[in-house]
Amino acid sequence: MDATIIAILAVLVGLGLGAIVGILSLRGITSKRRNEAQFEATQVVNEAREAERRILLDAKEEAFKVRSEHDGEVKARRTEIQRTEQRLANREENVDRRANNLERREKGLTEKEQVVEELRMELEKTNEREVLRLEELAQLSMSEARDELMRRTEEEARHELAIIYRNEEERARDEADDKARDIISLAIQRLASDVVAEVTLTNVPLPTDEMKGRIIGREGRNIRAIEKATGVDLIVDDTPEAVTLSCFDPIRREVARLAITKLVADGRIHPARIEEIVSKTEKELDQTIRKMGEQTILDVDVRGINPELVKLLGRLKYRFSYGENVLQHSIEVARLAGMMAGEIGANVKVATAGGLLHDIGKALTHEVDGPHAEIGADVAARNKAPDNVCVTIREHHDDDHSSPESFLGAAADAISAARPGSRRDTVEHYIQRLEALEEVGRAFEGVEKCFAIQAGREIRIMVKPQRIDDIAANQLARDVSKKIEKTLTYPGQIKVIVIRESRAVEYAR
Repeated sequence: MDATIIAILAVLVGLGLGAIVGILSLRGITSKRRNEAQFEATQVVNEAREAERRILLDAKEEAFKVRSEHDGEVKARRTEIQRTEQRLANREENVDRRANNLERREKGLTEKEQVVEELRMELEKTNEREVLRLEELAQLSMSEARDELMRRTEEEARHELAIIYRNEEERARDEADDKARDIISLAIQRLASDVVAEVTLTNVPLPTDEMKGRIIGREGRNIRAIEKATGVDLIVDDTPEAVTLSCFDPIRREVARLAITKLVADGRIHPARIEEIVSKTEKELDQTIRKMGEQTILDVDVRGINPELVKLLGRLKYRFSYGENVLQHSIEVARLAGMMAGEIGANVKVATAGGLLHDIGKALTHEVDGPHAEIGADVAARNKAPDNVCVTIREHHDDDHSSPESFLGAAADAISAARPGSRRDTVEHYIQRLEALEEVGRAFEGVEKCFAIQAGREIRIMVKPQRIDDIAANQLARDVSKKIEKTLTYPGQIKVIVIRESRAVEYAR
């Protein structure tokens, strides 16, 4: 019992001692840790104080720097403000000085204006006195003298303008003539075409004269059948081994020639056979006309032509104008117009097509009334030809042209028609044209004599030298040429020459 108590007591004492030792050890550890914590806190506080000191130093330096920069900027602005104030002060001083100068100048101008006004009034009075004196001396009023001066001035100005106009016209004419001559001569040299003359009467050769009787037939029934079927006049005369066909329509005449040739070769000549051969020949000729038109299109190299226009173009093979074959003339005009268009930079395709189709209306002049230019333009428009080509066709006989291609078509038409040998003219028409040309020249005042020469290509006018001077002679030449253009119709161009001659005559006695 006692041992147990003692053991318990010993345990309790051991536990108390262990607790005391633990407490003492814990206190030592806590004290050590407290000291370490205090030391670390002291170091942290010292570092914080050092950082605070550095931050304060940096802030002071930055503040000093900012204050220095601000002071410099303020100083610079103050300096600029002082300079601006100085400039404004100088400007105000200059403005004041200029205002004073302007006042003095205005005052001087006012005084000068008064002096000028006095001088002007004095000059007007003097002028009035001199005008009155001049009117007394010249015996003319002021208005009369002004009119006389204006008249003389106008005469002098007109004279000088006429001289300038003559010189410029001669220079422009020389340059234009040289350029046009080069272009036209080049185009003509590049073009070589034959002249096809018109034959209004066609002779059909026969193997023997006995064939004439068979063509006439019993009581003339065969010849009547031929004339009725073809629409031509068949002339059987004393011409050996030939009969003559007469008709203004060349296509009908060609149908009759081919039909009679076939009838003569066949030998069977009677009304039924005649109608059969004529009908067959008309169909064959239509095919020939179409092929001729297509061949022409290929030769001239014009594309996009309506087939109906191609057929009309082929009909021109049998159409003649003033003795010239219209198809050959159209081909020639197309090539000339295309060449000249290429030389001056115009539309070659339009010029060529317009030149080829410019006389297409002549294929219908037997069927439609009106000028062939209008007919051709309308037909081309209906067959969907380009508008500029239709305009070229319509304007190829006009004086005013709306496009270069239209002008080139008219020029090529005139060149082709004026080519020597291309057209034939009757003596009566030739004489009438020369007389009309001379009549135009004699209609002007101051003309003494007038002569049309070179087959009407040139007119020479002799003027009275006492009434027409050199300047007036130039004006007369222009007036005559303009009147010829307005009143006469002619191919190509007509040269007008005005000759003025002064003669001194003395007699030896």
